[in-house]
Amino acid sequence: MNLKSQFEQLCSPFTEDQQFISDLWREIETRYSEKGRHYHNLLHLENMFKELEDVKGNISDFTAISFSVFYHDVIYDAASKANEEKSAVKAEKRLAELHIDKNKISIISAQILATKSHQRSDDEDTNYLLDADLSVLGKDFKTYLEYTQNIRKEYSIYPDFLYKPGRKKVLKHFLELKSIFKTEYFKEKYEIRAKENIAAELQLLK
Repeated sequence: MNLKSQFEQLCSPFTEDQQFISDLWREIETRYSEKGRHYHNLLHLENMFKELEDVKGNISDFTAISFSVFYHDVIYDAASKANEEKSAVKAEKRLAELHIDKNKISIISAQILATKSHQRSDDEDTNYLLDADLSVLGKDFKTYLEYTQNIRKEYSIYPDFLYKPGRKKVLKHFLELKSIFKTEYFKEKYEIRAKENIAAELQLLK
């Protein structure tokens, strides 16, 4: 199923206003297709859903996690330190307009905010979201290299002497985590490869 129909299906239990759903989708599509987005784009969302499909049976609220995927990078500016907060605010506003239950909105907002620091959560659904978000780290090296090149393009406003130390800090942060992936499924699938990929990228950044 493509992202558009998936989003429409996700919204349909909450409103009969097809025009409103179309407007919400158009906003998401427009945001994720912005000129500077080389990695944080619609393809990133597709990949996350692909990863989550395999563990759907382990996720207690697939509706909430799906909204979190759609909105977690809806605001993305490489120069900003508050993308997750702004994305969460945008999600809260839109989901309130959809008349989604306040508790569910709080869960979604918290999940989006969790993608900022990628710390293990007490909420297992959140851990699955975080793992799907980082799954690219554990892909084959060719895919991983493409990802690093796309991230570099997103940060093209920064010259190497600023970018490289920042990137190294991010990568070292991942390596210092007890484990990069929070759920057993993703740990088994990607942990070893992810650490090898990150170590290889650190070598390239020297």
